This record gives sequence, C-alpha cells and structure tokens, in this order.
Amino acid sequence: MSDPLAFPMYAVNRRDTDALWLAVQELLVARGIPVGNLTPVLPQETLVEHWENPQLILSQTCGYPLVTQLLDVQVVGCFHYTAPGCESFYYRSVLVVREEDKQQTFADFRERTVVCNSTDSQSGYNVLMKRVTPLAVNGRFFSRVVLSGSHRQSLIDVKRGEGDIAAIDCVTWALLQRHEPALLDGLAIIDQSPLAPGLPLITAGETSPDTLAALREALRTLVSAAEYREICAALLIGGFSEVTRQPYSQLLDWRKAAQTAGIARL
Repeated sequence: MSDPLAFPMYAVNRRDTDALWLAVQELLVARGIPVGNLTPVLPQETLVEHWENPQLILSQTCGYPLVTQLLDVQVVGCFHYTAPGCESFYYRSVLVVREEDKQQTFADFRERTVVCNSTDSQSGYNVLMKRVTPLAVNGRFFSRVVLSGSHRQSLIDVKRGEGDIAAIDCVTWALLQRHEPALLDGLAIIDQSPLAPGLPLITAGETSPDTLAALREALRTLVSAAEYREICAALLIGGFSEVTRQPYSQLLDWRKAAQTAGIARL
C-alpha cells in the first residue's frame, strides 16, 4: 500500500527526515488527520506512484513533475529553506564542476559531458535547458548527457570524470556540505540558476478543503512553534508559504522557450 505521508526529496540524513515525519504526524493527528503508519517511512513504490496515490495526505515533489505529470494533485504550499541560494519559497541550482575547471564559465562547457539526475528534474535538468537556450547551435550544446539517478550520484560522476558539469539543487548541496563534506572535496561551484519556486508540498486531488486547511495550519505551526525549531533547522527549513500551482507555470515557460529555440533535449 502506498504511504500517505512521506518526505522523500531531501532525505540526505535519515534521522533528520524521520524527525520531520514524526513532528508532522503529531501535528496532523492532533488535527484529526490519520496518517496510517506509526513509524517514519520513505515511499516503497516509485515516486510518481506515491505522489499519485488517491489517499495521499502529504508529500513533497519536484516542480517539473508537478506541471507535467501530477495534474490532479493539490498544492499545499512550499517550505522556505535557509540554504544559500534560497529566497522565500524560491530556490536555485548550483552549477558544479571539478576544482580544476573552476575558472571556466558555463559557456566553456560546450561539447562537454553533462550529468543530470533525471530528465523530469527541475533542478538537475530543466534549469540546464534554460541555460543552454541562448547558447545552443543546431539545437545542441553538450556533446553527451549522462543520467545518474540522483543529485548525489551526479556529484560522484563529475568527481570521477564521468561527466564535466552538473546542476545540483542548492538545498541538497547545503545538506551534503553538512553531512557528507568529503563527497564535495575536489568540486567547485561556478555559477547558479535563476530563482524558481521550490519543491511543492502536495496532497491528493480528493483531499477535502477542510483537510487541506488543516494541513496548512499544521505546517505553519511546524515552522513557528519553538518545540519544532531544532527539527526544522536540521533540514534548513525556515518557513512555510501557502502556494498554488500558478508560480510553477514558470517552469513550463523555460521548457517552451528552449523548444522554440529548437532545443528538444539537452
């Protein structure tokens, strides 16, 4: 059975993610919203299957799947993160290369290999579509694209020389700096993407208006109550905003601009 409550996107440190799950579970149960499981979980099925669960209470997804695949879910809101590169509920990607290439500009990576976590990732793929739009020739900029499966693996691939550059969610980068600094040794940031709305918190399309309101109230309490301050700080959560789908249309605009320029893919 699909898990109705999960936080799968920034699970760099499982202890911290579990603490967030327990805090939100406590807040939801206090408001009469059952979450099913009694212990913290990460989705056991694919993420899309998890996000499309008609009994989904609360999860966090990526902005690009939200506007291209998850057309029936409701947006609850978005956390504010305190990582460098974040502003309010907006965030950026950082462009990461090997230390030996840190004096290069993005344009210098023409005809080199890019590593992306997945083609449906806003922070790891769609931001690069935006960056290459004014630079591509005959619809191409990079010579090759390697799909790694995760931001963490993208960094490993760049470090090993299996690719030359990757776009990494700035919150993931900051969490890895805290928990796995050795992983980032030998890597450098040369640039960052424009701001985009952060990873949306979602609930099923069938979730009632009353439950949606309770979810938002619970999340406001999570980021404001003293008893949850340490839990939020561990995950770089500094606030929460109610957000609709509207800001995420920007992400489709980026992809459409690339397509207009004749760029169908990286």
